Amino acid sequence: MKHLMPAAMAALLATAAPALAVTEISWWHAMTGANNEVVEKIAGDFNASQSDYKVVPVFKGTYPETLNAGIAAFRAGQAPDIMQVFDVGTGVMMAAEGAMKPVADVLTEAGATFDKSQYLPGIVAYYSKPDGTMLSFPYNSSSPILYYNKDIFQKAGLDVDNPPKTWNEVWDAAKKIKASGAAPCGYTSTWLTWIHLENFAAWNDVPYGTNENGLAGPDVELKINAPIFVNHFQAIADLAKDGTFKYGGRTSEAKQIFLAGECGIMTESSGGLGDIVKSGMNYGIGQLPYDSDAAGAPQNTIPGGASLWVFGGKSDETYKGVAGFFQYLSQTPVQEYLHQTSGYLPVTMAAYEATKASGFYEKNPGRETPILQMMGKAPTENSKGVRLVNLPQVRDIQNEEFEKMLAGEQTAQQALDNAVSRGDAAIKEALGN
Repeated sequence: MKHLMPAAMAALLATAAPALAVTEISWWHAMTGANNEVVEKIAGDFNASQSDYKVVPVFKGTYPETLNAGIAAFRAGQAPDIMQVFDVGTGVMMAAEGAMKPVADVLTEAGATFDKSQYLPGIVAYYSKPDGTMLSFPYNSSSPILYYNKDIFQKAGLDVDNPPKTWNEVWDAAKKIKASGAAPCGYTSTWLTWIHLENFAAWNDVPYGTNENGLAGPDVELKINAPIFVNHFQAIADLAKDGTFKYGGRTSEAKQIFLAGECGIMTESSGGLGDIVKSGMNYGIGQLPYDSDAAGAPQNTIPGGASLWVFGGKSDETYKGVAGFFQYLSQTPVQEYLHQTSGYLPVTMAAYEATKASGFYEKNPGRETPILQMMGKAPTENSKGVRLVNLPQVRDIQNEEFEKMLAGEQTAQQALDNAVSRGDAAIKEALGN
């Protein structure tokens, strides 16, 4: 038995020695597939880079499910430390003063140097208060772009090196794909509300709502039943009648239709790129199409994706750990990895410039497109973004009306008129008016 003594002694000594306390930081998120792998790697790399803190990522479902879980957890006194909230939830989180701790305060109170000029301007502005205080950390910002299946394009006799640039060109290409038998469906899209309302308005420089779409004040009346929106959605409804357009669902479900080769063209977040690359598809990227009748289009897209919010009422040590994690996330190599692997935008100028200098965009055509779309022109009153106190609820209303339209139960005009009247009433109720 003597030969067991050294091992036994070592075990005893190990249990007797006081363990160094590691502060755990919970991070609730909504990333799936390839993007979940990025979350796990970033958290794991941060944990390995130091011994004081451990970031623990926890998947909580879709973006809306994660937001609802966070609200419920806060009410129960069990809020996580960090929560990923999609862009739509920004107004909701801003209204929850006291529940959240501004990220600018988290960083400065922890003694971290914080210079918001290092971040992409359009992204920082969206996640800041009117006085410029940054409220949340922009983790995964995205822009909607066009993806197309080059093999399907070739079979349909379309130019594989020249994706459609206007919506009329998309409709024509979709019809050719369907008619040629190259694929059962020509076109699909994720996130109809984000891509075909919010970004459609910004990209074509037309108002989504009053008060600069809510950025200049919360009392907003929707303007999404103007003729340019009606014509656009009626075109989609007409294509849906024979399956040239196929509806996937309210969020990112349509990506699976595209990945399965059912449709030749898809508009989707740049953040959907990781799964498309992983699929091995022979794909191409184009800019978000614009309306050829809109004066001055294309203008600029608005950020989608999500940011990281920090709950209030946590310990100083937790906030130090959160600040350290956010500083780690801001490092150029980390941002380069996140951007190049996921398709999300790099949130710092340094990471964008480093990626460009490395020749990445030359080797990967189209990968700079979402950044150029967002940064190409200075934003107008119509294109700074959309911020409503209850945007998730308003989107649900819009989706309900679109689904009735796509089922042939109403016209685009009726759908958008209903979305405006119901949406305006919901905004007034949320404001207590």
